[in-house]
Amino acid sequence: MFSFKNLIIILSVLWISLHWTEAQKSNASLNRPNFQISHLNLEPIIDGNILNDKVWQGISPITQMIQIKPEFNVPSTEKTEIRVATYKNTFYVAVVCYDSTPENIVVSDSRRDSDLNDEDSFLFILDTYNDLQNGFLFGTNSNGMEYDAQIDNEGQGNFSANRQQGGVIGGTNINWDATWSVKTETGNYGWSAEFAIPLRSLRFKSGDKQTWGINFQRNISKNTETSFWASLPLGFDIKRLSLAGKIHGLKLQNPGNLKLIPYALTQTINDDAIDPNKTTTNLEFGADIKYSLTPSLTLDLTYNTDFAQVEVDEQQVNLDRFNLFFPEKRPFFLENAGQFSVGSPGEVDLFFSRRIGIGNNGALVPIIGGARLSGKINQTNVGLLSMFTEGVTDENIEKNNFSVARVNHDFSNSRSSVGGIFINRSGLGNNPDDYNRVFAMDGKYGLGKKAQISGFAAKSITPGTNKQDHAFKLLANYNWDGWNINAGYTEVGEGFNPEVGFLQRSSFKKPEFLLFRALRPKNWGSILEIRPHVSYRGYWNFNDQLVTSFLHIDNHWVWASGFEIHTGINFTTEGVFEPFRISGVEIPSNTYDHSELQLIFISNPNKKLSYNTRTVIGGYFGGDRISNSGTINYRIGDKFNSSFTLSHNILNLPNGDVTAFVGRARLSYSFTPRMFVQSLVQHNNISNITSVNARFGWLQNANTGLFVVLNVVKDEDYLEGINNQSVTLKDTHRFDLMRK
Repeated sequence: MFSFKNLIIILSVLWISLHWTEAQKSNASLNRPNFQISHLNLEPIIDGNILNDKVWQGISPITQMIQIKPEFNVPSTEKTEIRVATYKNTFYVAVVCYDSTPENIVVSDSRRDSDLNDEDSFLFILDTYNDLQNGFLFGTNSNGMEYDAQIDNEGQGNFSANRQQGGVIGGTNINWDATWSVKTETGNYGWSAEFAIPLRSLRFKSGDKQTWGINFQRNISKNTETSFWASLPLGFDIKRLSLAGKIHGLKLQNPGNLKLIPYALTQTINDDAIDPNKTTTNLEFGADIKYSLTPSLTLDLTYNTDFAQVEVDEQQVNLDRFNLFFPEKRPFFLENAGQFSVGSPGEVDLFFSRRIGIGNNGALVPIIGGARLSGKINQTNVGLLSMFTEGVTDENIEKNNFSVARVNHDFSNSRSSVGGIFINRSGLGNNPDDYNRVFAMDGKYGLGKKAQISGFAAKSITPGTNKQDHAFKLLANYNWDGWNINAGYTEVGEGFNPEVGFLQRSSFKKPEFLLFRALRPKNWGSILEIRPHVSYRGYWNFNDQLVTSFLHIDNHWVWASGFEIHTGINFTTEGVFEPFRISGVEIPSNTYDHSELQLIFISNPNKKLSYNTRTVIGGYFGGDRISNSGTINYRIGDKFNSSFTLSHNILNLPNGDVTAFVGRARLSYSFTPRMFVQSLVQHNNISNITSVNARFGWLQNANTGLFVVLNVVKDEDYLEGINNQSVTLKDTHRFDLMRK
């Protein structure tokens, strides 16, 4: 039996191997492109007009862009000119996107951080530590929309069927918002954009003659075309920092960074459960302070932390016996979230920030305040977090302190690292046994550019627990030239209890694998790509009984137009050893073997009207299931965007039938890239709850500004009034107290 002790030995060997490879250069440099940074004597005027700006015309442009789709490894169909420079403490990028048919330029969404892959757009990524793993991604469209994201671990998520649905997705944190600006211009030549990024908004190592990783991406909607400056193998995207080009000659000094971010909030609440005739009004004040101790190490302080402007959770219906995952959406916890991430996202999260300030039933727990220190010291990432929360008598919640200490070291030019984490929750009441602690080691070993071995080992300490309190995972991955091969093993002991983490299920042993191939067939008409693959995951308990197995055989059919069809078959086994209920219908103890057909349609997202659907038909816990879900997206210009999502499950079970319906509508209108109104309307028939979350935002910068939020909740009795409603007015500003 593979044991926790054996894993420690393996990780120790891995650590020794990393020391041996630290001084080694990558054996797969692939002749990455590079250039010298230009240092300007005059500050450019950021207005989008590049062709007539003498400052920019004195710099030789980068023009080489290589397609990855629809054609592979051929020059882009349209000319692109990119110029990069610095002036004092600002990093500039200027791009001219020539277009032979500028009337066909597509702008789909002007809201900050909207997806840029479905329209004409330009993006670039900066590996400011030159560690081949972490970076900052910026982008825009022809209307000057602002997109930025923090990239961790080359944007790679976890090989798991459980995917995060917001916040940190696969190593990409789109909730990271920096202070920067971009201006665009359109003309008969196409369009152009100027980016001005203050160095104080980034993290980097100071000194002369510094080198950063960098890559550029252009999307041309009319051709469903994506091209890069530093070309990429099939199946990769711009976040693959180990394959980025290089920019040399940067002269970087500490720009100074001290920001004060206060807020004032007033909220009016009417809760029918408390008193239908009583309306309460709350007035709150709080503030955050952000101070850069060095250009790469930042201290954040927060007091009376509030997240009233954050969108509510999406409703879910549990049609199984395991925990549902709700992603983190609060900006304070999402910044540098990747630094504190250890485990398997959505399945075994050793640290899950939603445990801070949110009770087990979703009730809000006031956050008194706290501090976070995060960044990099040479090649070592450090993260320290300590937060204090109030007690909530009605929910039987005591005051608590949550603390996390995280250190991991990146080895130069190796895609390898080793680290550890300590997580602690301590109740601040009178009970000395009210605490929970988790210790863990983790590491990854890059085998050139193509393969990697990763893993973690963890132990929890909970008073009164005498069962096996360990968890570990080992994963081997090969990803190159269209191949993606994974094999892994995860084990979670019966007593493993990360109270400040997330477990989708407890007490299991899980082998898994994936065999995936992306092919570009020739002479197949309009079919661009096929992706045959097979995957498997199985869960056993510690009595060696099979709890769940899932074998998935599929092929994706991708057309040059952007249309996709996924055709799959699933073979499932569910071992139920204790009866449970799905919406009141009992599932008896038994072993259930079933098969099911899966069919997915995805239309071209570049169109004004697009859709995706998913249908699963097959057996389910001794009965049958028909599951249909889909989303329709419709937009009018770049101002109005909407999406309508329906999920409908019909379960015909031996002991009864269940029909589960979830409907969701998102509507948004952008007056400008920084002023918007949007709403989320939801209903599900299981809880019979209808909710409305409507938000108006007038952004200043970096997720600060004026917000007006309306929340309404209504149960199934439509003859009665609204059960709960609140109106929140929040104003927050960012003051830059230190500039050099």
